[in-house]
Amino acid sequence: MVDRYSTSDSVEGKFQPGSNDEVLLNKLGITNSTEKDDVELDLLEQLYERVLSEVEIDQVITVANVFEWHRKWLGEVYEWAGKERSVNMGKGDFQFAAAGQIPRLLRELDERYLSQYTPCHLMGDEQLIEAIAIVHVEFILIHPFREGNGRIARLLANVMVLQANKPELDFSSWDRDRENYFVAIQAGLGCNYEPLKVFVKQAILDGEKGILDK
Repeated sequence: MVDRYSTSDSVEGKFQPGSNDEVLLNKLGITNSTEKDDVELDLLEQLYERVLSEVEIDQVITVANVFEWHRKWLGEVYEWAGKERSVNMGKGDFQFAAAGQIPRLLRELDERYLSQYTPCHLMGDEQLIEAIAIVHVEFILIHPFREGNGRIARLLANVMVLQANKPELDFSSWDRDRENYFVAIQAGLGCNYEPLKVFVKQAILDGEKGILDK
């Protein structure tokens, strides 16, 4: 499986001069991928602290909220932060939603999924697992941003468990089994969310175990 994304030739696909095509064009002039990763991680930690303290337990999460999170996270780094991607993207032989379809799919995400599966404060465990799995799969398949889709999707999942009064998810099992995680995402093309539900359940259990072990 090829992990590197491919894009058409657009501003979102341009690389920072001097980075050997390893770092996307950015406002900070960063040319080193390690430095880029460190900056993004630091800003993501700040975003988590802000979002998880501000989201209400009975708040319906919207696409507008998600785009605002992305803008707050990467707005200091990339011109296209918080905006729909305009390039087609794929991973290996798999293609995410075509750029031209993103506006329609985001409306569907809002109206069909987020409005139905958030807020999560009155959900039982199985209902919560299903809600997170469905929303996560649908979001990843759309892949609305040039970069950071997985990390924003994980933040969204954490918002959902927070609304259900559960600890933050532990995604270590996802990271250990990336290949099968992506297979589970692809199963969502056929509206089969069962494989991803297994990953969500494990992330919840590991998150709860982490609290108990402290």
